[in-house]
Amino acid sequence: MSTEQRETLDAILRQSAFPADSDVEEQRRLLKKLLSAQPLPVEVTVTAAALGGVPTAEIAVDGIEPRHVVLYFHGGVYVMGDAFLAADLASQVGRRTDAKVISVDYRLAPEHPYPAAVDDALAAYGALLHHGIAPSDIAFAGESAGGGLAIATLVNARDHGLVLPAAAFVMSPYADLTLAGATMKTRREVDPLLSFEALQARVPDYTAGQDPGLGLISPVFADLSGLPPLIIQAGTHEVLLDDAVRLAGRAATADVEVTLDITPGVPHVFQAYHPILDEAAAALDRAGRFLSARLAGSPTLETRIA
Repeated sequence: MSTEQRETLDAILRQSAFPADSDVEEQRRLLKKLLSAQPLPVEVTVTAAALGGVPTAEIAVDGIEPRHVVLYFHGGVYVMGDAFLAADLASQVGRRTDAKVISVDYRLAPEHPYPAAVDDALAAYGALLHHGIAPSDIAFAGESAGGGLAIATLVNARDHGLVLPAAAFVMSPYADLTLAGATMKTRREVDPLLSFEALQARVPDYTAGQDPGLGLISPVFADLSGLPPLIIQAGTHEVLLDDAVRLAGRAATADVEVTLDITPGVPHVFQAYHPILDEAAAALDRAGRFLSARLAGSPTLETRIA
């Protein structure tokens, strides 16, 4: 694992950090610029689709015969990003799990505040089940806000009486919109991308007057009992580190099988930088083994998604 790689990435991200006082449109532009800098690999195909009335991006990797489905939730603090911008990282999960990835293009705040994202995520999962995809052949994955949304969707699906998927993989989950994590302060100097102030500025956009401590907004406060096996990854150089740690603790207390996988010296959603960071590819490999071990060993999946 290369110290030089980590230092190079830190310098790149510090140049890309979002100013806390910038508006939503400017932050959307900056995120798109950051995520579009690396073109998709030629073997990755992304197709616009829909699931349960919710727009999606279906992501396939040449040479992978899908046996499973990964329902993927992108990041962006609920106000930016989209299903297509997440395609590269999502495809890395798909290739490691022999899965077709469906990235959910849930509605964004402030135009569509809570519970729009939660409703869209549940609708997409419900549609997968309606199309006859077995829950044992489905895994959830997500990064940042998408990681929090993945956990919230598990809780929401359970409360609606749906059979839950086989497992979930969340990267640097944004799981506490009250911003009460201790690492908001203790990690602020080493986090090259996020800050308490930048996150705080966007919380009202999503909550729109609702209590940010609600379990479906901040799943670190939710009842996590009955959830499927989870793998939660984070880096030590991020202000959201404590979100991951507390989420894992809540899951363990609720008798959920959970793996907390912390990588030292790396930033928020470090897995996205797999082309230039050895730790990223290694973490994705570990998550792929975790998910593959819990997904059903079915033959090639004949998806009926339309």
